[in-house]
Amino acid sequence: MKILITGGAGFIGSHLCKKFLDRGDRVVCIDNFITGSKENVRGLIGNNNFTLIEHDISKPFVIEEDIDWVLHFAAIASPNDYLAHPIKTLKSGLLGTHNCLGLAKLKKAKFFLASTSEVYGDPLIHPQPEEYWGNVNTIGERSCYDESKRGAEALTYAYHRQHNIEIRIVRIFNTYGPNMQLDDGRVVSNFIVQVLKGKALTIYGKGTQTRSFCFVDDLIEGILKLMDIKYLLPINLGNPSEYTMLELAKKVMEITGLSSKITFFKLPQDDPKRRKPDITKATKILKWKPRIDIDEGLKRTIEYFSKKISLGKKEAV
Repeated sequence: MKILITGGAGFIGSHLCKKFLDRGDRVVCIDNFITGSKENVRGLIGNNNFTLIEHDISKPFVIEEDIDWVLHFAAIASPNDYLAHPIKTLKSGLLGTHNCLGLAKLKKAKFFLASTSEVYGDPLIHPQPEEYWGNVNTIGERSCYDESKRGAEALTYAYHRQHNIEIRIVRIFNTYGPNMQLDDGRVVSNFIVQVLKGKALTIYGKGTQTRSFCFVDDLIEGILKLMDIKYLLPINLGNPSEYTMLELAKKVMEITGLSSKITFFKLPQDDPKRRKPDITKATKILKWKPRIDIDEGLKRTIEYFSKKISLGKKEAV
């Protein structure tokens, strides 16, 4: 297949690029590197089936070759980044989605939207099924990301209904693993980097808020399964095992064998108190469920960050 991936140099996008290339597909990767990294795809450059294009997806673009799939994974998804770039976040989610849907229409390609559990906001029901419409503050600090994805879903369905584009939408819950940025502000990378550098672990609120963490390999498997069937409604992908922030901090320290102090800060505005996917549909429809538990996933992620931090120290010298 010929597959275009926006945000292909990002955390999840780079894993997808490698997966498709490994199975013999042709991949066109588009990224403007505002949050993605060329390092994530450096090993793919030189592959005859791989093309890297530096471009801001919120601006119109043209691809000359035929495309079978447009996978829209470009997004400013980490809190540090979307709070620093709220307008760019909205543009990538809204204008970027519009541009990608236009390309899919032109090429008669299938369209895949990477949405997010953030469409549920600070949920009032738990766990969150796909039918839940969410509890989102439309003008809060997080709204630039939340509403960009809610709007992207609406755009996707508008194109599906009006232009009969075949679509897939995955709502991704907290995912972690290699190729995450050192400073992206997500809790798993924060804790790992902080403990490896001997710094205090930062917890917001009392640390009792929960998240459910899915290792990236499991997520990629779910995405591929969704591409292989014709299912046009949004579907949750995530690991339903739920941990408080304090429990996660202790696990990171246990696995690294290192200890750090924990410092507490005020809980950010609209930060969800609980987050856990209902994956009933993914289990039934995709025959999918996560296989890598938190201990194994953290071990692999810690190994990745340890190498990255060591390499950074050598380069600094």
